[in-house]
Amino acid sequence: MPLSVTNTLTGEREPFEPQDPDSVLLYYCGLTVSDDAHLGHARSWVQVDVMHRWLEHLGYSVRHVENFTDVNEKIVARVGSEELGGDEQSVAMHYISSVIEDMRGLNLKRASVYPRVSEHVPEIIDLIEALIERDHAYVSNGSVYFDVSSFPEYGKLSGQNLEAMESQGPEAERAEKEAPQDFALWKAGPVDPETVAEHRDGDPAAVEAEGQIWDAPWGEGRPGWHIECSAMSMAHLDESIDIHVGGQDLVFPHHENEIAQSEAATGHQFAKYWLHVNLLETEGEKMSTSLENFFTVKTALDELGTNAVRMFLLSAQYRQSQTYSEGTIEEAIERWDRLERAYDRAVDAADSPDAYATEVDETLRGTVSDQQTAFREAMNDDFNTRGALAALFEIVGAVNEHVTDRDRYDYEGLHEAIEAFETLGGEVLGFVFAGTSRDGEVELAAELIEELLSVRESRREAGDYDSADRIRDRLSELGVEVQDTDQGPEFRL
Repeated sequence: MPLSVTNTLTGEREPFEPQDPDSVLLYYCGLTVSDDAHLGHARSWVQVDVMHRWLEHLGYSVRHVENFTDVNEKIVARVGSEELGGDEQSVAMHYISSVIEDMRGLNLKRASVYPRVSEHVPEIIDLIEALIERDHAYVSNGSVYFDVSSFPEYGKLSGQNLEAMESQGPEAERAEKEAPQDFALWKAGPVDPETVAEHRDGDPAAVEAEGQIWDAPWGEGRPGWHIECSAMSMAHLDESIDIHVGGQDLVFPHHENEIAQSEAATGHQFAKYWLHVNLLETEGEKMSTSLENFFTVKTALDELGTNAVRMFLLSAQYRQSQTYSEGTIEEAIERWDRLERAYDRAVDAADSPDAYATEVDETLRGTVSDQQTAFREAMNDDFNTRGALAALFEIVGAVNEHVTDRDRYDYEGLHEAIEAFETLGGEVLGFVFAGTSRDGEVELAAELIEELLSVRESRREAGDYDSADRIRDRLSELGVEVQDTDQGPEFRL
């Protein structure tokens, strides 16, 4: 079963056929770096990460581009805090650092490049000039607007009816535009205080911060939001790409406008497949910073750990809505524990003297083989991570049954199960099993923990129980569970 995807552009399930049969060009709309990332952002990150991983597993070379929007009124609204710095770039740098830390904490594969708006203003200006030359854009009071009526296919992604559309952009722009539906490619002059105030306390008089300004042929100003992604995608991928991914809430106006300006400028299809990650909800509402109903990635990682967070975020296919609640989080923790225990049991059994070359468990071997096929079919079914996890847990059940019911273990069957866990669960779904992480990070951590536990035992033997307890408590804070047994202390990451 070859890979098929649900294309928002056509509304159809389609076989995946990239322009180049050996490589994939993938663009993901990244964050506006004005606040710490929350689990709603992480949901998209992890789903795109698994898309990237699965495409590579299928043999494609993936060029994955994900931007940072570091020029935005939301960022300017954060200027002035002692922690964040006194200008737009200082705030952006603070949150870019935070986002990168979160990405590494979630065990995301690195994108090929993370372009920033501020370093691509020349490309943005060139693209706007091309649109003006082709009569798809016009200058008004130093700003530049895209003429939506000049692009007959406008609305083909979102299904918007041009006549029924409301005006795009803030109130200050509306008097300058030739039509309410037109949108800004370039905003003249300094940042509009009223726009910044919307993201503060609502008082324009309290806004003193200024954003960055660039020179352009039509006057000083700042790029509009939509043009930025088109320019960065073309700069680092091509005029036509294979996959464009983003959150469901970006279909209109952001992605619709990307299509219009990109295809009007080049005459080529901008992206062949548009994939949209559905929303993460809490208490019936979209998780978002503006609604203040969010759970930050940092907090989630600190409290739950990488694997439990990934288990939660992958428990629903990317196109399905997902609910964050105490119950769904507890379920994810329990499921990760089951998967981890099964992996550990398989490794321990395979490495024991009770594993034999001549012992054969047809049920174990058959389940591992069948469920690897089921896993592949699920992932080829529009990146169905929920179905892929179900297949992985069938292998969990087979391993547990084999290890529980036998005194002699089927080494080959266990080896195949371990390979399935590490390849499908690790390399594809991005879970980190102890002893399998890149660069020996987990092995090194285990060695250091063993040393600390040795020190702790020495303190206990010397009667210094307060010091020993402090070591244990500190390890617990770092996510290391210590249990004292008759054979000595044991730990689990």
